[in-house]
Formats: sequence, C-alpha cells, structure tokens
Amino acid sequence: MLDPELLERITARRAELDELKEQLAKQLAEVRAERDELAVAERVLDRVSEQLADERASAAPAPGQVGGRAVMLIPHRTPDVEETMLPPDYQRILAAVRQAAGPVMARQVGEMLGVDVTVRARLEPLRGRLVRLVDRGWLRKLPDGRFTTRL
Repeated sequence: MLDPELLERITARRAELDELKEQLAKQLAEVRAERDELAVAERVLDRVSEQLADERASAAPAPGQVGGRAVMLIPHRTPDVEETMLPPDYQRILAAVRQAAGPVMARQVGEMLGVDVTVRARLEPLRGRLVRLVDRGWLRKLPDGRFTTRL
C-alpha cells in the first residue's frame, strides 16, 4: 500500500509542475510573438534604410561632364578651387553677398540680383543656391538665417 503522505506530496508536486508548465508555455508564446514582431520591424527598418540610401544617392550632387571628366557643378571650397570655377549665377550670388554691408537674408540678395522677391517661387530657388554655397564652404549661414561670406 502507498504512503498517503508521499502520494499527497507527489500530487502537489505534479500540480506545481503543471502550473509551471502553463506559465512557461505562456511565456514561450509571448517570446515567439515578440520575436515575430522584431523580425517584421527588422524587415521594415531594412526597407526604410534602403529607401533613405536611395534618396540620399539621388539627392547627392550629380557631377557634370567637362572634357569627358566628371566634375561637381558647385565644387567644395578648397585652396586650389577658385571662385571663377563656379557657374556664373553662383558667382553673382557670392558677389552680392560680398557687396552687402553685413550678413544678408535671401530676400536682400534677391533684390540685389534683380529677382522678384515678392514671388516665393522665385525666392526659394535662390535660397537653395545660397544653402548649396553654404554646404560647399563658400558662404556661412548664421543661426538667424542670414548669409555672410567666409573669412
């Protein structure tokens, strides 16, 4: 005959193990669900990263062709690159900023160049050129949005 106390301990332990089994099964299901979500997030991140890389590549300045060689249309300012290497409209923009008594807004540059600054569609391309000159080191943009020459 079996010992009733031993049988009770076995039954209690079996109940504990069954409860633990249920908890572990629940945790395993949660882990699997989270891993699936992470896999989806990883695929989305990969796609977004690829799209951003494609957009950056397409937004990068496309080199022009001069004498069969690729050159940037708006080169970075370096000691060996002269202002005369810039396209004429960029040279005029630099000259206008230089002639100003101090830092200038895009609107003021437009007025100096004879651009109709009352029309936003005419002013924004000029602002883009000013920013491009800042990006290439030809001008500085102050925190208040005004542009000035580099020293």
